[in-house]
Amino acid sequence: MAQAGRTRRTRSCPHERPGARPVAGNVLGGMITMEPLPGIRIRRLRLVGMERSYDVDFTAEQRVRNLSVIAGAFSSGKTAVLEFIAYGLGAKRHPRHQEVLRRVRSCLLEVELSGEPHVIERSVGEPSKIAFIRRGTLDSRPTSRAESRPIDPPGAPESLSSLLLSHCKLEGVQLREAPTNSESRTDPLSFRDLMWLAFLPNERVADKNFLFENDYMRKHKLRQVVDVAFGVHDDRAVELGQRIQELGGRLNRAKAELAAARTFVVEQAPTALDGEPTPAVHEQELADITSQLTELDRRAQAGTEFAAQLRHQHKEAAQTSHRAAAVLRDCETQLQRLMPLRAQYADDLLKLGMLGEAQQIFDPLSVTTCPACLNRLSAPPTADNGRCSLCRHELTAAEGALVLGTADTGSQAGDNRVDVAAETRSTKARLKEITTYIDELGASLATLKLRAEEAAVREEEAAAALDAATSPSVSPFLAARDDLHRRRERVLRQLEQAESAVKLREGLAKRADAVERHEAQIARLREELARLGDASHDRDRVIAKISGRYGELLRAWRYPKVSTPFIKTDLTPFVRGEPYQEASSGARTLLTLAWQLAVFEIAVEAGAAHPGFLMIDSPQKNLGHGGTLDAVIADAVAIDDFYHHLSLWLAERGSRAQLIVADNSPPPLVESSVVVRYSRNEDRPPYGLIEDETSADEEAEADA
Repeated sequence: MAQAGRTRRTRSCPHERPGARPVAGNVLGGMITMEPLPGIRIRRLRLVGMERSYDVDFTAEQRVRNLSVIAGAFSSGKTAVLEFIAYGLGAKRHPRHQEVLRRVRSCLLEVELSGEPHVIERSVGEPSKIAFIRRGTLDSRPTSRAESRPIDPPGAPESLSSLLLSHCKLEGVQLREAPTNSESRTDPLSFRDLMWLAFLPNERVADKNFLFENDYMRKHKLRQVVDVAFGVHDDRAVELGQRIQELGGRLNRAKAELAAARTFVVEQAPTALDGEPTPAVHEQELADITSQLTELDRRAQAGTEFAAQLRHQHKEAAQTSHRAAAVLRDCETQLQRLMPLRAQYADDLLKLGMLGEAQQIFDPLSVTTCPACLNRLSAPPTADNGRCSLCRHELTAAEGALVLGTADTGSQAGDNRVDVAAETRSTKARLKEITTYIDELGASLATLKLRAEEAAVREEEAAAALDAATSPSVSPFLAARDDLHRRRERVLRQLEQAESAVKLREGLAKRADAVERHEAQIARLREELARLGDASHDRDRVIAKISGRYGELLRAWRYPKVSTPFIKTDLTPFVRGEPYQEASSGARTLLTLAWQLAVFEIAVEAGAAHPGFLMIDSPQKNLGHGGTLDAVIADAVAIDDFYHHLSLWLAERGSRAQLIVADNSPPPLVESSVVVRYSRNEDRPPYGLIEDETSADEEAEADA
């Protein structure tokens, strides 16, 4: 581990530009007012839900604030704001509170990348593996299509991490797993690693494992990240050569893609590169044509108001014609439906006649006529005292039962016999009624047809009269309207062509920017390679500066009995001759804050490869506001000293930096820097980050 401390001298500020003039910001709530520099600044956070969005704005008058304070009660969403910012910058997880999962669907983060606004979008729910980034602001109309960037692997050229690192001048950096072994495997630097220097979460404040002492690999990587940020790590020449070689390969691929894209554009749309009018020009022309059409319709209506009576007459004639046609259709429809019904009744009469004749010819169930004289019997034959009533023949028991059974059957058949005559009379009556109604409909059909034809003729006459009266006034408007419609179709085609040309030019500009960025990075790395010196000497100077600032901060914050504060070469902070782990909980809060701020301030002042912003969560932890209180530190330290130092430093030496602090109760000194204050009180909105999730909702959920 000791060998890992060998580094080279501090490089000059890669962010400085010729002619840049520093302009100090306000002491409190100041804005970044200088020329944009490479790095990242947080502008706005927007959580988009199904019904509404939840915004936190870190700008004032469209400029990024130097100091932004998120104030509010416990568990109101202050920490979630910082965590969602980290999530938008590539963190693996986002806050998973129930109200967040219920209400939020996506996270949009508006940032400045080297001074140019961009919007990064990631879905909320299951942590997304893809981020979408586009140029512009949250409220501006997208000027280009969103570009998808994978989260992992971070070393991929198309990843979100590589894009963010390129704006911190750290794209392509490789970290050696074993620093003492020249043949050791290397891992690409991830922006998540760099966030250790840009985000101090609540769990790391006052933690005895602040520098990841319980995890050797993370502790080793943290030290490498600090060395890389200040450009003082070992094997710098080898690493620069590898980065130049890697970027050279990317540059060649980018040039090949640019040439192929230019060839495609020239073949498919030769005029796309000629600077033809932009879509905005055609959109303005289209809006003008639409307004002319509206005005033309108004004038046409005004010019034909004299024909109002004719239009009324034509309307009445049209309604009369429609009613007559409807009555005629109804009559014809009824005739079409009744004709088959009449035929069915006629068929039923034939069937009833056949049934009556069959009943007269066939009567197998009973004897009703004497076989000798053929006269009808007064009563059906029966078994009378064991003899047949017709022939008086003596019957056996079986024959008697047969005669009786036959007589009973005949009687039953007579009871069930259909009354054909009655059915025939009923059917004839219904058939007569249907025939009469059909004759009446047929007789009225001719009259209805004549009436419908006359109504149609009157409608045509009214329309002709209206046309004759209004044609001289309307014809010029119709000609002008046709001309405007032709112009509108032509402009729509031109607009579509212009939008296609813009997309093609955007693709070319994107590839040209990639070529230019790679060329600039290679040139900068070659200059840095030419200026290389003794790494170990330079690292000692950087650590000495950080250590000196660390001591200044503790004294400015009136740390009790402060003596010999320093930061060891392995980055461990000491005070009173002991490492920070030996201090009390409140003291560790100050020591960890001082370490984080010292690294940040020296990096900003030296122009190191730092994102340029720092987020701090709960700076008053263990100092008298929540958690386990440290009475000695709380009595000796005023939180005003912490914010007073931030204000002075931002005004004097850190005017280009950005600080975001989440604090339960910031002092009145920084009231003008409070961008949002969550109350957890329904009577004083906003209640929290998710404003429409109140205590009443929480109680209802608990009861359920």
